[in-house]
Amino acid sequence: MVETLHRRCCDDACLTTVAGTTFDEVTIARAVSTLGALGDETRLKMVKLLAAHEALCVCELQQAFDLGQPTVSHHLKILREAGLVDVARRGTWAYYALRRDALKRVLQDLARTV
Repeated sequence: MVETLHRRCCDDACLTTVAGTTFDEVTIARAVSTLGALGDETRLKMVKLLAAHEALCVCELQQAFDLGQPTVSHHLKILREAGLVDVARRGTWAYYALRRDALKRVLQDLARTV
């Protein structure tokens, strides 16, 4: 007969330390929004492309991804709502730029201890 032993990793002291953990819910919600926007392959590629340029016109992004204008605009809207890109209108053209501060902030928030 094989006996299974169930052992705990440590004593009760560490359990109470972990059990009392609290999270900054606003920071978590912001990270969820940002990471959700980055969780799509096309949007992540858009962010990488925008990181290599000061700003890009929608038509340039459309050409880079071989996608229709409505699809590109949809992805950019999600990135804008997540606070990752800004848009500047110049006449009839819309230019998008990466908000490096927002990307940096979410990475710092994730690395920060609770």
